[in-house]
Formats: sequence, structure tokens, C-alpha cells
Amino acid sequence: MAFTVRNALAGLAMAGLMLPEAVAYAGIAGLAPGRALIAAVAGGLAYALVGRSRFAVVSPTSSSAAILAASLGSLVAGPGGAAATAANATALTLLAGGLFIALAAARLGSLAGFIARPVLRGFALGLALTIIIRQLPAMTGVPAPPGTVGAVAWAVLEQMPHWHVATLACGLGALVLLLLLRCWPGVPGALIVLVLGIAGASLPGFARLGIAQAGPTPLVLSMPVLPADPAQWLRLVPLAVPLVLILFAESWGTIRSLALARGDALNANRELAALGLANTAAALAQGMPVGAGFSAGSANAASGATSRAAGVMAALALLALALWAGPLTARLPQPVLAAVVMAALAHALSPEPLLRPWKLGRDRWTAPAAALGVLALGVLDGLLLAVGLSLAQLLYRLAHPSLSELGQISQGHDFVDRAAHPEAAAVPGVAIYRPNAPLFFANAETVLALVARRAQRPGAPVVVVLSLEESDDLDSTAAEVIGELHKTLAARQGRLILARTHDRARAVLAAAGLDDLARNATFSVADAVALAQTAPAGH
Repeated sequence: MAFTVRNALAGLAMAGLMLPEAVAYAGIAGLAPGRALIAAVAGGLAYALVGRSRFAVVSPTSSSAAILAASLGSLVAGPGGAAATAANATALTLLAGGLFIALAAARLGSLAGFIARPVLRGFALGLALTIIIRQLPAMTGVPAPPGTVGAVAWAVLEQMPHWHVATLACGLGALVLLLLLRCWPGVPGALIVLVLGIAGASLPGFARLGIAQAGPTPLVLSMPVLPADPAQWLRLVPLAVPLVLILFAESWGTIRSLALARGDALNANRELAALGLANTAAALAQGMPVGAGFSAGSANAASGATSRAAGVMAALALLALALWAGPLTARLPQPVLAAVVMAALAHALSPEPLLRPWKLGRDRWTAPAAALGVLALGVLDGLLLAVGLSLAQLLYRLAHPSLSELGQISQGHDFVDRAAHPEAAAVPGVAIYRPNAPLFFANAETVLALVARRAQRPGAPVVVVLSLEESDDLDSTAAEVIGELHKTLAARQGRLILARTHDRARAVLAAAGLDDLARNATFSVADAVALAQTAPAGH
């Protein structure tokens, strides 16, 4: 970590943004504002010890706060009232930390790889639009309605005659200034706008404009209080699972998206462990669940952060602001805060993630579907849809692989796809095929049935060479179907020779009773062709 002036300024800008956001997120969860503040401080410092994202700002997020509120609301009200609710919130935060650490210990971070990059970019686009739309009530001065993003957008439009002119002018002015300050990359635009917002709100007569302000943010430090009843812990465990999913959705999506945009390499297991440590620290500090929010991470990057030092500075500055500068930050106009969030996400609205797959001719619909899924279904269900799209895309490709017919280049050792290389010549008396995906139970019958049909055409070569270079192993179905193809060709006085056969595939064939196929399998197509030309079919 490099504690430079640039990182210090970025950290100060982030602290000014995190403080009023923390108050809002605590309100969503139904908790005291101080819990969100101490969670941001403890979680941010703990993440910096293990995490490696340069831009992640670990603090309470809107989505996790909403899930926490729903989880706490689902519990049967009992004795203790607010104290019991606070204890349950601490326990859920601690359980979330434990689940993250368990996932990291089991090295399940690789599961994140099942989210394809176009899907991830579409998810990031949808999340950016979600956050921006949810800032519209603060920008227009109308009440924020509950419900989906669509409901929020429609409610804001319906209330257009009631938009607060002064609030809208304040927000738009801050937004325009933020975008203009981007012309000078070294200038901490977010910090400047936040300071100007507080200064403007301190002028005489500002209160008469009726612009909402962030309000006081008291910070209370106390020892953690947890449920004493073991049965209550059992009721909390299933509620912690969706909380971990939503935190994983936001955090890994944010961390990986920012890393991809800047060429950084990250380890998913390490990031899981860092999030686990952050949530554990937040629980011990009597806070609430924390994660790497997309708006905060984008704002940190836009503010000029270059290392994790900016996150550390943000946490320390937030602590200082909450303890000593609370009266000043309480004056921050809410539309200014909304403008800072919107400006930080403006770059994420680029259509490039949607257009690039069309240029490549691959994955054209996955990114738009992921973005629409987040907008229509919410962050958690949108993530599940994104994962489902990635897996469906993978399964479709594996179940419907293309089949290439290979030809020889200039009588040499190289054999390539004849469709892509017209100069490749067919070998007389030998048909060479290559399935362009591993053979397994979902595609073996389809692919090898196509090989059999081609081999049975009038005038087709009697020897078939099947290149298995894509199959480092075979399951029982694939081995059985290969055996059936072998028998079909033999019944027609033909022959099947396996080429580029991996050792594990040979072992499976031998165990399946196909010793002759395993014994005659070759390591190259050239060797298989030579074998076909020296040994007659039917042998």
C-alpha cells in the first residue's frame, strides 16, 4: 500500500461520501446510524489486511441492508425489542463472516469463474443503472417509494409536477460540476463538490430552500451483544445464506469488474477470506454486514485511488468525521450526495459491454440479459440469472459441439479443419473427424451418430480416424458410444482408429473392454493415418 497524497485525497473524498450513505443504509436496515459507521471503519480496515483490490471500499451496502432488514423482519417478535433486534443483526453479520471464511477455506472462490465476463459486464451495467435510478428521489426531492427499480422510476416520473425545484437545481449543478472536473484527472472532484455542498448549506438562508440534508450521524462504541439462546442461532443460519449471496454478488462483481477494467489480477479465495474477516470485524464492533459496493468502488477509482491505502484513509477519515466533524457533514445536501454517486457510475453506462460481443459474433445476448435481469429482478435474483445464463451457455456449447473434418497440409504432419483451410487435402480412403468439445454423456451420442451417418454414405472411406484431442478423459457413456461406433463400422467392413488419445481416455477404453481400440490408439493424427494405410480395414 502506498500512502500518497493522491490516495489520501481519494480517501477523504470517499469518507465524505460514505458517512451519509452509512446513515441511509442503517435506516434501511432499521438500525442506529452508528452501527453502519463503525461497520464501515472496522470492515474497511480489516479488508485492507487481506484483500487485494485497489479500489474496493468495504462498507454497508444498500442491497445487503435491504436483505438484513427483511431477515430481521422475518423473525418472530419476542422479548427484548430493539435490543434483541440489534443482537440478531450482530449475529447475522458474524455468521456471514464465518460463511465467507468457510467458502475461502474450501477454496470455492473458483465458483466465481462460472460467471462469464460478458455476463459480469452486463451485471455491472444493470447494477449501475439500479443504483442511479434509486438516486432519483434524492435528486428530485420526492419521497423514495419502496419496490423494484421500475417502480421507483415510474413513481418519480408520476411525481414530476411535485419535483422540488431547488433540490433538482442543487443536484444537477453538482452533477455538471463533477463531470466538468473530470477534464482534469488529478483534481479530486468528489471531494471538492462535497466541500462546496457543505459550505453552501452553511450559508444563511439555505434552510429556507427546503433542500434535505444528511442529518446527524452519532457514533456509539460498545461491546458486541449476541443471542444467548442456541435455538435462535439455528433460526439465523438460513437467513445468513441470502445475505452472503447478496454480498458476494455485489462485492465480487464490483471487485472483478474494476480489476478487469484496469488489468489487475485477483484471487477469488483471498477476496472471500478478506470479506469474511471484514464482516467478522464489523460484527465484533457491533456493526452490520459490509461488502464492496459498486458505487463506492467506482467513486474511489474516479477519485484517483491507486492502492488499498485509499480505503484505509477512507476508514480512518470516516472515523474522524463521525467523531469530530459530525455537525459539518450533517449539513451535506442529499442531492449533492446523489450527484456524487451518479457521477461515479457514469462511466459504467458505456454501451461497449453490449456492443463488443456483437463485434466478436459471440455471447451476443448474455450481457443485455444480465443487465435486464438485475433491473427487473433485483441484485440477488439478477446474479442468479447471470450465473444461470453462463451455465446454460456452457452446457449448450458442450452439448452441441461442431464436428470438423480434417485434411492434410502439403503431405506433412499437420492436419487441420478443411472448412477453414481449403488447401488441406483429404487422405484417400481415410475420413478424419474431430469433435470440437470433450465427449461426455450429453453430447457423445449426437456427435458420434453424425460420424456414423457420414461414414455410411455411398462412397465414403472405410477407415474413420476420430481425433480425441479435446477429450482428456471419457465418462462411461462416451466410452460406450465409441464402442458402438466401432461395432457399426466393423459390421460394414470398416475400421475406427482413435488419434490424439490421452492416457486417461485409453485407460477408460481398456476398462470398458475396448482393448483393441485402446491398444491401437495413437498420439497423433499422422500416426493414425499411417496405421490406416498399412493395416487393412476390418483388422
